[in-house]
Amino acid sequence: MTVEITQPKRRRGRARGRELAPLALAGLRRLLGDERSDPSLQRRDRLIEHLHGIQDAHGHLAMVELRALAAYMNLPMAAIYETATFYAHFDVVHDDEAPPPAVTVRVCDSLSCQLAGAEALKAELEAGAAPEAVRVVRAPCMGRCDSAPVVEVGHHHVRYASVEGVEAVIDTGHFHPETILWERLADYREAGGYRLLNACRDGEVSVERLIEAFEHAGLRGLGGAGFPLYRKWQAVRAEPGPRYAVINADEGEPGTFKDRFYLERETHRFLEGALVGAWVVEAEALYIYLRDEYPGLHRVLHRAIGELEEAGLVAPGYIVLRRGAGAYICGEESALIESLEGKPGKPRHRPPYVAQRGLFDRPTLVNNVETVYWIPRIWEQGAEWFAAQGRHGRRGLRSFSVSGRVKRPGVHLAPAGITLRELLEEYCGGMAEGHHLLGYLPGGASGGILPASKADIPLDFDTLQEHGCFIGSAAIVVLSDQDDLRAVASNLLAFFADESCGQCTPCRMGSEKMLTLLERDEWDVPQLERLARVMMDASICGLGQAAPNPVISLLRDFRGELAGRNLIAKG
Repeated sequence: MTVEITQPKRRRGRARGRELAPLALAGLRRLLGDERSDPSLQRRDRLIEHLHGIQDAHGHLAMVELRALAAYMNLPMAAIYETATFYAHFDVVHDDEAPPPAVTVRVCDSLSCQLAGAEALKAELEAGAAPEAVRVVRAPCMGRCDSAPVVEVGHHHVRYASVEGVEAVIDTGHFHPETILWERLADYREAGGYRLLNACRDGEVSVERLIEAFEHAGLRGLGGAGFPLYRKWQAVRAEPGPRYAVINADEGEPGTFKDRFYLERETHRFLEGALVGAWVVEAEALYIYLRDEYPGLHRVLHRAIGELEEAGLVAPGYIVLRRGAGAYICGEESALIESLEGKPGKPRHRPPYVAQRGLFDRPTLVNNVETVYWIPRIWEQGAEWFAAQGRHGRRGLRSFSVSGRVKRPGVHLAPAGITLRELLEEYCGGMAEGHHLLGYLPGGASGGILPASKADIPLDFDTLQEHGCFIGSAAIVVLSDQDDLRAVASNLLAFFADESCGQCTPCRMGSEKMLTLLERDEWDVPQLERLARVMMDASICGLGQAAPNPVISLLRDFRGELAGRNLIAKG
């Protein structure tokens, strides 16, 4: 007897997997626009913006919405899900899960906020919150370290936060971003703004003249790496077009908030500098990647770009504003490019460098906010003026983001090469009352830690490497004799472990292992040093390479303090 086995007929036109809900797709078209009449809405680089649109509208990302988005963009569901789950600010809710409460309270747990009592504040907020209505979660640095502790309720940031202050915001439902008073286009132009940009476009200022001026000024990239601006211009111009320009406004380094300072106060000076840089490399478009922790600035930049388009200073759509989604790794330029293309922000292997193959696989100029802010100002006041600034043999000015145990935290514009001791005395009002200097972070979480005995080292590029540290974005976090060094190290390593993109094993596993070792009663110094060496030598990008810096710094310069607190053996 023969048994005939028949295969079920596959119905054509049906996607594999779960059924697509037509209502969800129709809802997306109302929310995001109809992709059938505007195919640009299906471009992969629009994915993260679409995810933001859904998250903003519903407070979370339901799987039914993600499946509809996959159909809407004609992308595999795996690509949608991988991207949505990579970023901290997207709340993916599976079919069998309940959505999060309507109100989310994010408590910043960066080092500056920890020093200001954020851990106890979070515990109090959790104890007093109704879990069905409010969720309280930890969050990495929000770029407001000078007003720690900081809490974000919805999109509203509460500075110098207290339980009472946060509860008042919840009770009033005031969840939108704080108002920013910014300089409008008319006022900036009346003061001479956009004169340089117009002179460039009219042929009064040549590319060669600009390059020569900024070579003389000595302006270097102020996002952390310190690469000379003129050389970056030359490198991108040497590549065949088309080319792009990108502004990295994703300052996620704990302790850093200088870019926010300039964006809020001199929005159009920043935009003019960015447009001049784009002109130098003949960029097809200028992309601004703004961290999602700055929602008020997103609104300001959107309006400022609109002013430029209305005035005819830029063509509509030439400046593209994009939001990050809560990923520190996207401060690394190639990870930022990946994110702009609508993908998880994972660093690329190099070479090729982004100056050769960057956004959309084309040569790309990537600059930091503060770097381009200085372009029109240096041109106005002269390269000689800028180069003449500085102390202890250094040149130029630096914007120091100072937080921690000082009387006057904030962004302090000071001569490059100033020492920590001079910065404290002349700009910060000295140490906070009752505190004595123990040490300081010269370059945020990744720049290492220096002891009080090294408070007279000039703070600038190339001056700290011999001490095992670097200045990076000039984020200074000041520690005092009242601070627990184990807690400091654990805070910084927990940040790196949480923010690792997971692409390479030395960083992914090494940061978690190092954090575990730091939580032991006594530190195993040889094991910590071996692990640090592996991470520094074998990690793909700067995150894993720099993550051990705080621990190595403590083992090198704070052995007496560590032994006194029984973390390492005496002797």
